[in-house]
Amino acid sequence: MIFFEDLLRENDFTGAVNSIAADFRKKHDFPEIHQLGLVVPDVIEAAKKYEAKGIGPFFIAEGAPMLWKERGKKKTVSGKMGLAHFKGFEIELLEPLEGSDFYTKSLGPDGKTVLQHLGFIVKDVDARAEALEASDLPVYVRGILKSGPMNTDFAYMEPIAPEEIILEFISWRFLGLRFTPPAAIIRTLGRIEKWTGKRSISM
Repeated sequence: MIFFEDLLRENDFTGAVNSIAADFRKKHDFPEIHQLGLVVPDVIEAAKKYEAKGIGPFFIAEGAPMLWKERGKKKTVSGKMGLAHFKGFEIELLEPLEGSDFYTKSLGPDGKTVLQHLGFIVKDVDARAEALEASDLPVYVRGILKSGPMNTDFAYMEPIAPEEIILEFISWRFLGLRFTPPAAIIRTLGRIEKWTGKRSISM
């Protein structure tokens, strides 16, 4: 397991993150790392902890994806997530889901936060996933999130050795057009949640 706390202690945080699965990513022509996916027991409590360390503020939301297909089987799941930005990376906090143990299996010991996945922005999630499947790395989860005019396609691949890290392909669309939510919008939404005292919204 890779622990977020260990990465934060590195003198060169960015370099430490970029070294994760670097050979594999180079071999398969991955784009730059966009997101660090962290599994925590409680998103709101974790957000408070990391905001006290200068990370955030976090925008927190909860709900159910439109599609969650895990190792070929559709499941009904729901959960909570938090988003913030830190040193050029999107930080995603994830609680264990209702309906799947996909995140539960990555809960860390002694309250440590596990880096479960690295996320990458791509034009076509299925095309990138199929290319890795052809290299014997199957899709673990294929999913779609929908909130109003915004859709998020994502695919988690099976973990790779030796880090046992999961690689995720992500593609956002707003009114059918590809886009990446700017860090400033995430920060503003997080500040509004903190100001109103409502730390999670339903989506």
